[in-house]
Amino acid sequence: MFNKTVLASLITAAVFSSPLWAQAVKGVVTDTAGKPLTGAEISIIGENIRVKSDSDGRFIIDNLHTLDAELHVEASGYAHRNFHFNVPEEGLTDLKLTLLSSAIEVIDVKASPFHASANESALPVSVLAGDNLKMRQAATLGDTLKNEVGVHSSFYGGVTSSPIIRGLDGPRVLITQNGLDSGDASRVGPDHSVAAEASTATQIEVLRGPATLFYGSGAIGGVVNVVDQRVPTDSSTRAEWMLEHGSGNNEKLAAGSISSGGDNFAVYADGFIRDNDAYKIPHRNSHSEADDDHAEHADEALGNKVENTQAKATGFTLGGSYLLDNGFVGVSYGRMDREYGIPGHSHAGHNHAEAEATPDVHAELSQNRWQLLSELNLQHNFIRQINTRFAYTDYQHKEIEGTEIGTVFSNDSYEARVEILHRPRFDWLGGISVHYKYSDFAAVGEEAFTPPSRSEMLALAWMEERHFGPVLLQLGARIEQVTIDASNVVLPSLELHSHDAAPEAGHDETSQIFAFKQKFTPYSLSAGAVWDFAEGYNLGLSLSRSERAPSAAELLAFGPHIGTASYEVGALFNLDADGDSFIVNNQPIKLETANNIDLSLRKFSGDFGFIFNAFYNQIDNYYYQRNTGLLAESGHDHAATTPGSEAAHEHEDELPVYLFSPADVRLHGFEGQFVWRMADPYTLTLQADYIRARLQQGGDLPRTPPLRLAAEFGYDLGDVSADIRATRYLKQDKVAAEESATAGYTLVDASVNYRVYLAGQEISLYVKGQNLTNEYAAVHTSFLKDIAPLPGRSFALGVRGSF
Repeated sequence: MFNKTVLASLITAAVFSSPLWAQAVKGVVTDTAGKPLTGAEISIIGENIRVKSDSDGRFIIDNLHTLDAELHVEASGYAHRNFHFNVPEEGLTDLKLTLLSSAIEVIDVKASPFHASANESALPVSVLAGDNLKMRQAATLGDTLKNEVGVHSSFYGGVTSSPIIRGLDGPRVLITQNGLDSGDASRVGPDHSVAAEASTATQIEVLRGPATLFYGSGAIGGVVNVVDQRVPTDSSTRAEWMLEHGSGNNEKLAAGSISSGGDNFAVYADGFIRDNDAYKIPHRNSHSEADDDHAEHADEALGNKVENTQAKATGFTLGGSYLLDNGFVGVSYGRMDREYGIPGHSHAGHNHAEAEATPDVHAELSQNRWQLLSELNLQHNFIRQINTRFAYTDYQHKEIEGTEIGTVFSNDSYEARVEILHRPRFDWLGGISVHYKYSDFAAVGEEAFTPPSRSEMLALAWMEERHFGPVLLQLGARIEQVTIDASNVVLPSLELHSHDAAPEAGHDETSQIFAFKQKFTPYSLSAGAVWDFAEGYNLGLSLSRSERAPSAAELLAFGPHIGTASYEVGALFNLDADGDSFIVNNQPIKLETANNIDLSLRKFSGDFGFIFNAFYNQIDNYYYQRNTGLLAESGHDHAATTPGSEAAHEHEDELPVYLFSPADVRLHGFEGQFVWRMADPYTLTLQADYIRARLQQGGDLPRTPPLRLAAEFGYDLGDVSADIRATRYLKQDKVAAEESATAGYTLVDASVNYRVYLAGQEISLYVKGQNLTNEYAAVHTSFLKDIAPLPGRSFALGVRGSF
């Protein structure tokens, strides 16, 4: 049915297209002082047209097929700007387009069908790209983005860190590769790696807040979109490469990419190899009172390294495109292999001697990914553009104890999205999106805490925007049908007891095995506005209502999850009246519903700029893991408990039982970024973010990031650039039941970069230093905060080039 819909749309566009007359637009791009801007990029929104200004700032756009043109102009060091013109048959000449200088770096977002940047979007967004991305890239996506405003890292020993957006992660934050789901198992548990590589990316985009309109209900908390050029859109020849070596964990990295082509074709290739040992940590020099019971034992167990944090990864991508006069169509194939230790997957031992007697646990990840992308600009009097995206992903993840495979996770997924955008009608610009996603997920083995399941989603979305003078209004709606199907759901017999009671003997309940299938119909509504109330200033407002069906893991889980040191039970089950055993929950499964408001104030011109966001998010039926106060046997001969805990010795095979339960929660906070270009070559950047996450009936959500303050001083003159950054994480004592407070800490990082030009290449030699004061830092958002703190002082030396 879906393929027929796509085919019908394409045939309709081709058969009923009617040519429009062609015009020319000529002009010049200048700054506010009238100085011509060389290399400014001018594009026509909705058309496959993109030109650059010459040395005199002049440009010419030929063969324009529209009566109402929206020109988007961008240049390095200047705020992006849109210009609207009614274009007569004879065209336009002598246009003067003026850009405002900006201290804030402005980069377009690829994750939106509309032209948008951090200064133009109603929804708060940020983009890490260029030299900043190369200097901050790390082995994991979470650690790459950890310094972005509003983004924290789950930091699972540095091997599987995922991004946390405004206190939300897991199935509420969607990780995408070029706009399509990454197709891995990273949303199921913190010990599962994200199958995306930052070293070969061109930019990484973060949409903070609900982005369900574009991406579906899995983006109720936000989106992280990793962008690369695996499907090239032009035939120009360019290449990038980098080599890096780090001291803290003996990390070695080599990565590179190249693209080229001819008149009607383009090709692309990239590859990387990354290898590191277990990382070093500083001695604990201070800790909160809440950590007193475990600090001494944790220090003894850790030594000066966090064991089992070694990792190695390799990957490559091949892609090609056929270039058309009105767009492109291309395919790509990518392969990634990654092997990494799983820290905290401890075995019976809590000292070095015992640890050496037990085999390490590690994971082996492999992923094959095919993508097809196309953009077609049509000379049709109604449909202006059809964008198509398709991905097939074959993912497998093995957890291995010594040489024996314990659990195998697999995910075969298909995803397709077609956007049909129309020409302006009554000054409204937008279109519809048809989105389909299918996932066949399985976990097999002794630690398979969720049964095999199939998830399917079909959605229709509508998006429109219109300028009313200085106000841009954006509207959208989306409706989905989500189906979760599992044929072998297990309710096992389970011995439960509380902390102060011994398990009962002779438990004679038998396991139940049954089938489960349920359909959900979540919908989303969104309205946003951006008001340019003064030159160089604007005010953004975003309102949204988003619904989300719980994931298969949140519904069907029933078993030990060693990565989180807990026994997880899904929302399909509930405690019986006596509170000592589980039964099938016969109550209707509720949709999670988020009502969110975002307010943004921005100053983006001149030598001083700022972006300030405030948000309030009311989420009803929020599925979170509630500590039942009960314990269950893990069913295995090891346990992942805090080193030094007496319970770990007495009840080696016990795990606390956590039940996914719906509750009403409230999240609110702010994000601020202030940039002052003091005087060439100095820049000062100040940053702050804060999230308050609490249950409406009282209490706090677990692992909520603390208040964070940061200051960065930058120098950039000629071929030398440098920066030093200090980040203060305050103490987090607003904690959930059974959760300990975490002491505050300050991290100091610095880097120096020197550029040279050799044989037609721009080559950069750089050195990076992290945690220069060797501060002991336990990450409150981490499941392993007491046994896997942040790395100690480390340095990285590297070289990269491009042409």
